[in-house]
Amino acid sequence: MKVDIIGDIHGCYQELLSLLNRLGYHIDEHQNLSHPENRRVAFVGDLTDRGPDSIHVIRFVYEIVRNQQVSYYVPGNHCNKLYRYFLGNNVKQQHGLETTVAELQQLSKQEQKEIQKKMIELYENAPLYLDLPEIDAIVAHAGIREDLIGRKDKKVKTFVLYGDITGETLPDGRPVRRDWAQHYHGDKWIVYGHTPVLEARFVNKTVNIDTGCVFGNKLTAFRLPEEKIISVPSKQPFVEEKFHSY
Repeated sequence: MKVDIIGDIHGCYQELLSLLNRLGYHIDEHQNLSHPENRRVAFVGDLTDRGPDSIHVIRFVYEIVRNQQVSYYVPGNHCNKLYRYFLGNNVKQQHGLETTVAELQQLSKQEQKEIQKKMIELYENAPLYLDLPEIDAIVAHAGIREDLIGRKDKKVKTFVLYGDITGETLPDGRPVRRDWAQHYHGDKWIVYGHTPVLEARFVNKTVNIDTGCVFGNKLTAFRLPEEKIISVPSKQPFVEEKFHSY
């Protein structure tokens, strides 16, 4: 098995197509995805919000994950928020959700229902995190501690969606997170995103591949079993303060 794990897309649909092209995938006019080496794609979540084209990303990921079943997807915290919005929950339209809602409001009522149905189905059928024993890897949106692997309870859900949060917040409102990767000593790769970094960050056998495409840096994939990073540049404006330095 050969897999290309793709970092947080956040509505950057054109960059996603560019990255898939660079990785050697072919997409036909019906959005059928194929690769000459039968590679598969896995998404670390946060498909939507902030970027220019969240609707196209939802449609495309739904097509290749649910219909064609040639790709994998785990949800991120933004996916969780959009899912709750679609369920009718009272979620605040901020931190990027407002851009996705604005896109939705440009659609007909029928198209809005189609996107709602697709996102709910995608989310409800996704694992909290993905264990791929064939390539000795786990894909989890914000990572996962070694002692939590195998569990699916509420504590694990919070960890994989938001990271190892302490409950405290920084002055700008962001949560304080522990650097869990420093304490990981497992044999499997943990491939994650969630926290934007300028370059893919390798610590022990973990790699953060959220290279902040929506903030103007790049969209990144981690290829396994090759252990190779492939990126394409972002088309979005660069926002330096959004990047995390550990």
